[in-house]
Amino acid sequence: MTLKLAIRRLLFLVLVIWAASTIVFFIPRLSNRNALRERFGELARTGGFSPQDLEKIIASMQQQFGLDQPLLHQYWTYLGNLVRMDFGYSLYRYPSTVSELIAQSLPWTIGLLLVTTVLSFIIGNLLGAVAAWPRAPRWLRMTATPFILLTGVPPVIMAILLIFFIGFRLKWLPLGGAYSVGIVPTWSWSFALDMLRHQILPALALIFGSVGGWVLSMRGMGITIQGEDYVNFAEHKGLTGGRIFRDYYLRNALLPQITGLALALGTVIGSAIIVEGLFGLPGIGNMLNLAIRANDFPTIYGIVLFITIAVALLMTLVEFIYPLLDPRIKNS
Repeated sequence: MTLKLAIRRLLFLVLVIWAASTIVFFIPRLSNRNALRERFGELARTGGFSPQDLEKIIASMQQQFGLDQPLLHQYWTYLGNLVRMDFGYSLYRYPSTVSELIAQSLPWTIGLLLVTTVLSFIIGNLLGAVAAWPRAPRWLRMTATPFILLTGVPPVIMAILLIFFIGFRLKWLPLGGAYSVGIVPTWSWSFALDMLRHQILPALALIFGSVGGWVLSMRGMGITIQGEDYVNFAEHKGLTGGRIFRDYYLRNALLPQITGLALALGTVIGSAIIVEGLFGLPGIGNMLNLAIRANDFPTIYGIVLFITIAVALLMTLVEFIYPLLDPRIKNS
């Protein structure tokens, strides 16, 4: 990849982040709803303080959040804070900032996403490649069929089915939570094993919900590549089936899959967030659910914007990695 192309990709990344942040800023302000008034109105109904005190609190919080300033001034302040990854304060966990809440929940989401995305990508592409490889045993090619049948089941529905059958009916695994109630998190094997048991069901929901798509797309690519000249040439050279499969067949069929991985990142992250909420994991998804229930608009906007930035960064990273896999596009 040339320096000019790299700079152009980075500038496009900045443009995407700016556009997303601008949309996140202006769309909520098109509504007449006042997040501070709604939030503290709920507290007034449960706390019992007077309407005069409520108005004073709202006025003070609007001044602290900068909502009493002109809209354009708020926008420039918002962009300046965004450069420092400062998303403001949370309403329902004040005085904690949104950045602090994201930092607390991010390791759980990254751990779940990293494991499930890598496993589903590897398993799906290997099964899809084997399913299309004519030299593979028939029984091995048939192993991809059950995963293909699961293609139409979204990860959210798969999570509900696993909770009902595996967790509720069979009681093999916990229904939800990050670890058992009453256990204090420590750096010990017992806590690690307990935490691992709680991660199995959400991980299976994400893997089963996405691996079938990789199997289908990889099988289609494998069938297409079988008739290519370089595969036929390798067979006529007398190379072993394992080497042809690894160096000529699988490697070339994986290139479009890398592009598909970049395009699927948004869907994968969105599914993981919903699954986290279903299982009550202390990740970004659960934090977003709590913020929605509490009308904590700054936290909602901060999490949505953070996810948008993360997806844009990951897609840009894939674009930089792609030339390493396919040298033909280094100077494109």
